[in-house]
Amino acid sequence: MHTVRLVAMAIAILAGVYLLLAYALLPDLWRHYEHHPNLAAFPKVTTNADGIPGDPLNVGLIGTEAEVIAAFGAAGWHRADALGLRSDVEIAESVLLDRPDSNAPVSTLYLWGRPQNLAFEQTVGTSARQRHHVRFWHSDELGEDGRPLWVGSVTFDQSVGFSHLTGQITHHIAPDLDAERDRLMAELKAAGQLQTIYQVTGVGPTLNGRNAEGDWYFTDGELTIGVLTNANSVRAQPAVELPNPGAVTFKNSVWSWVRPLLNKAASVWGSQAGTQGS
Repeated sequence: MHTVRLVAMAIAILAGVYLLLAYALLPDLWRHYEHHPNLAAFPKVTTNADGIPGDPLNVGLIGTEAEVIAAFGAAGWHRADALGLRSDVEIAESVLLDRPDSNAPVSTLYLWGRPQNLAFEQTVGTSARQRHHVRFWHSDELGEDGRPLWVGSVTFDQSVGFSHLTGQITHHIAPDLDAERDRLMAELKAAGQLQTIYQVTGVGPTLNGRNAEGDWYFTDGELTIGVLTNANSVRAQPAVELPNPGAVTFKNSVWSWVRPLLNKAASVWGSQAGTQGS
């Protein structure tokens, strides 16, 4: 309990400083869309079928559908199967019987009133109990140079439980959304699939976000966009990373102090929950 109190106190102090900077002193400075102005007015969070806010949008890719699919294949990701009785049974067998299912379906979330167009995943371990996964929505209007934008939400499924909304088997996400965003872009970059990377403001700095399943998340609020190479040609040089404004760089440096404490809190409280539930 002493460790929990110390972590909570440190988080409270740094969170107070961070909130003062992010929400009171600098809000107009850290909102930035200089690399893609048309994204200023687009939604920042997905919803479920009932319109309840779901996972925030934190990644985007510019490229054709074929280029997106090929890029994920090059980075070692798999297409997620569509939801249905067969795929639902297969993911249940994977979780309960500890069998691999690299194409397990993902639940449906909505953006612009429509479900995701594409979904990809990487399993962790021998079943679909844990996995990295991302959903994408297509937009021709927000694309560049004749290629569409695929805006998405990438998260890590850390456990399986039952939905408090539907009673169906569902995954619960890990709270550190930035870890998944950065990991995905690093893998696409390592596969030589990105020619340019830049950020715009997404959901904004969030310490205590909740998705439709009640899962806690935190994020610096940035949305990272990668421009895919034409026809998936493998880029030998590192992708060009466009700089953020100075105020955003400063905001993110403050966040870098807060984030480890939030991860520590997630680890401590997660361990306590597991102990209490055992």
